[in-house]
Amino acid sequence: MSSSPLSSLTSSPLSSVGSRSPTPPGYLSPPSSGASDSGNVSHVRVAEDDQDREGPPPAKRRKIAAKEPRTTEYLDLRALNESSDEAHHKIQDTKLKKLTEALRSKKKIVVIAGAGISVSAGIPDFRSSTGLFKTLRGEHKLKSSGKHLFDASVYRNDNDTKEFHSMVRKLSHMVQNAEPTPFHHMLATLAEEGRLMRLYTQNIDCIDTSIKPLATQVPLAKKGPWPKTVQLHGGLQKMVCTKCRDLKDFDGELFEGSEAPCCKECEDIDLVRTVSGMRSHGIGRLRPRIVLYNEYNPDEDAIGAVNAYDIKNRPDAVIVVGTSLKIPGIRRVVKEMCAVTRDRRGGFTAWINLDSEPSGVDLANCWDLVVKGECDDVARYVGLPHWDDKDCGEYEMGDGEKVETKKIVGVVVDSKPAIAIDNQGILTPTDSPRQQSLTPMSSIPKLKQPKLDHSKSFLAPTSKPEYTKDGKPKKKAGRKPLPTGKPSKDIAKAFPTTKKGTVKTPTKGNAMFPGLVKKAPTTPMRPVSPTDHRNNGDYDPKSSQPEVVIPPFSETITPPSKPTGMSDLIS
Repeated sequence: MSSSPLSSLTSSPLSSVGSRSPTPPGYLSPPSSGASDSGNVSHVRVAEDDQDREGPPPAKRRKIAAKEPRTTEYLDLRALNESSDEAHHKIQDTKLKKLTEALRSKKKIVVIAGAGISVSAGIPDFRSSTGLFKTLRGEHKLKSSGKHLFDASVYRNDNDTKEFHSMVRKLSHMVQNAEPTPFHHMLATLAEEGRLMRLYTQNIDCIDTSIKPLATQVPLAKKGPWPKTVQLHGGLQKMVCTKCRDLKDFDGELFEGSEAPCCKECEDIDLVRTVSGMRSHGIGRLRPRIVLYNEYNPDEDAIGAVNAYDIKNRPDAVIVVGTSLKIPGIRRVVKEMCAVTRDRRGGFTAWINLDSEPSGVDLANCWDLVVKGECDDVARYVGLPHWDDKDCGEYEMGDGEKVETKKIVGVVVDSKPAIAIDNQGILTPTDSPRQQSLTPMSSIPKLKQPKLDHSKSFLAPTSKPEYTKDGKPKKKAGRKPLPTGKPSKDIAKAFPTTKKGTVKTPTKGNAMFPGLVKKAPTTPMRPVSPTDHRNNGDYDPKSSQPEVVIPPFSETITPPSKPTGMSDLIS
């Protein structure tokens, strides 16, 4: 019998459902669709891993948004003022608003300033076409640039020293007649508001430090707290002795000729030594406290400490203004400050100068905004109030003609602050609000306060009263009478020393010690020497010799028996 083709086929899936083993717990059922074997194995492995894992689920990874690429924008204030194109104004106004809002709202601003911020005050800069390096060459007939007069080698040649003194004396007169610029006042306002973290100034004119909020410390301390202004190259405000390091206010009249003036402190010390016969230590020379080229900066360690502290605190805005960044040390400070500021969210860096930003790989991608124009124009656009203007009230900056200004009228009265008195007393209570009851008071019955029986104890349990045979309550036993002064018979029997059995009370003398009778006061006892015994007799001032009393011999003690051979000796 030949088998049919159907019998040779395998059983259908439905016919083998009952023979399948149940799916163990923890394993996922295979999908109904035709999934691959590799997919099923992966699902089983994931289920096993979830079942074997112990402890809390893994923490979710924080999504960190990718940093937006920082670009550099350019703003030309001179072209903005001269242009009449509305489209150009709209584009440039956006950039200008970005600059003004940063200077109005940032809380930790670092400003690195050069000689360009003092040009409008009448102090020339160094490297421009009208700067000191070019003008000094013609005035002093120098063979090279006027930079030579700012080198430490000027003290090696008398002629160079003379020209250096002449230049310093001229600069001091210019500084005395100079006034702070609008940009100086803007920096002072930032410092007064507490939003200026630090001002690193390369200027030696000391116009910035002459303003109270921007005052500095000379010499700069190596440990904080530090002042708002850090002078990177010193200043013409002080002169210092090269030997004793004594600081004095700068006096330009002393610096005349090729010889540096002598230090008066060193002269006084040397005079004292020579008069006392000691050898002379020499006399120091005075010089302006400014840092020249190829010279050690005495505040170098302190400046490094301040720079490290500011970088650690991460400023939110860095403004580099009026400098060309030709000095390597200043260039490194700007690079580090800008890198830290642009790395934080909302950080802002700006370059403000008449010239373009410095080129170089080290300063690439350092600026968010490059402003070409006068720094005083930037201060006017920002529009901060004067640092010592205390009556301006609360001010709000706006855009152009849309600003609605509110006039603040007030009267300033000089008054002393009130002295607060700390009264440690009890506060007077105030009347509590009266509340109307829901039911009238007349309908509430008056309650009598129960009388309390203070004779009863609230703690001890009460006992039933006892009655006599007649039905009257028994009286409580009263207190026992106190003992009288006369002794009882029992006490007399305990002391049978008397004849009649009564106790005799002493009539005279002390009641406790009957035989003790007070005697009249006698003369004091005589003093006794350390080698003598005390005699309790009356003191006789005539007797100065000690009295020795020998007791009389009364009897002889005879032993009951005498040893053998001793009778002859005793008798």
